[in-house]
Amino acid sequence: MIFRHHRLALLALIMGSWPLVAQAGDAAKLDIIGFSKDGGVFAFEEYGVQDGSGFPYANRFYIDTTTDKFLPKTPVRVRLDDENASLESAREKAGRDAQGVTSLMDEDLQANAGMTVAANPVTELSADPFKVRVNPRPVFPAIDPALTVALEEIAVPASDVCQNIGEIKGFRLTLLEDKPDAKPELLHEDAATPASRGCPQGYSIGAVQTYYPESGEPVIAVMIAVRGMGFEGPDHRWLAVTKRR
Repeated sequence: MIFRHHRLALLALIMGSWPLVAQAGDAAKLDIIGFSKDGGVFAFEEYGVQDGSGFPYANRFYIDTTTDKFLPKTPVRVRLDDENASLESAREKAGRDAQGVTSLMDEDLQANAGMTVAANPVTELSADPFKVRVNPRPVFPAIDPALTVALEEIAVPASDVCQNIGEIKGFRLTLLEDKPDAKPELLHEDAATPASRGCPQGYSIGAVQTYYPESGEPVIAVMIAVRGMGFEGPDHRWLAVTKRR
C-alpha cells in the first residue's frame, strides 16, 4: 500500500510538470527561397534547434510545381549532432549540400521570390488556421479573381511507430476561384502520411506564395505548418503544396 501511494505521488508530480514541458517543443522557422525563373521549381527552407538534443538543423525542399513532387535527391536534410554547433553552420551546410544535387542557385531563386499574399505564423491566434482568401498579386484594383484556400484535417491510419500517441491526422487542401459557378479544386488529399512527416497531429495554413513568370502559367505554393509530437513537446515543421495555374 505504501509503495502504491509513492507511485501515485510520483505520477502526480510528473503530471503537474506537463504544462511546463509542453512549452518546450520547437517550431521550425520558415524561409521561402523562391521559384525558378519559369516557375517550374519552388524552394523553401525550414530550420531551428531540435528540442531535447539542442542540435541545430536545416532542411531544404525543392518541388517540381507541375507534379508537386520533390526534385531528385531532395529534400536536403542537415542536423549537426553537437549542441555547441551554430544554427548558421547548419544552414550553410544545407545550402552547400543542395548545390551538390541541384543546379539551382539561391540568387536565381531569390530573384524570383514571388509574393507572400497570406501569412499566418503558428503563433497567430486570431486568424483562421484552416482558410485564407487572397488577392493573388498586389494589383489594386484587383485584376485577378480572389482565391480561397481551405484546409481540412482528416483521420488517416497510424503507422507502427505512431501507435498509442493520439489520433494521427492527414489533410485535404482545396482551392476555389472567386468566379460564378466555380467549384473547389482539390490540390491534395492524404490517404496515409509519409514516414518523413513523423506522427502528425494537426495542420494549419502558414502562408501562401504566388509567382507570375514573364511567360507561362502562374504558380501558387501553399505552406502548411505540421504539428507533431516532439521530444519535449509539440513540434512544428513545414511542407508545401504547389500548383501551376
